[in-house]
Amino acid sequence: MPDDPDAVTLDVRRGNPTPEELAALIAVVSEAYASESAAAVAEDAPTRTAWSVSQRALRSPLRRDVRWGQFAG
Repeated sequence: MPDDPDAVTLDVRRGNPTPEELAALIAVVSEAYASESAAAVAEDAPTRTAWSVSQRALRSPLRRDVRWGQFAG
């Protein structure tokens, strides 16, 4: 097992592929992985949804005149 954390292992479960077939498989899978990882880009800053913007107006303002623990008069 290699010490490289980016290393990938390939296990052949059935059959007896030739070195050329394995090389072709590795080339195709490597290219697919590279193009997929290049396209997968996360947004820099999360945007607020319309729901999160609109729900703020639905909240009642915090009552500062009622102290904690004074619920019953």
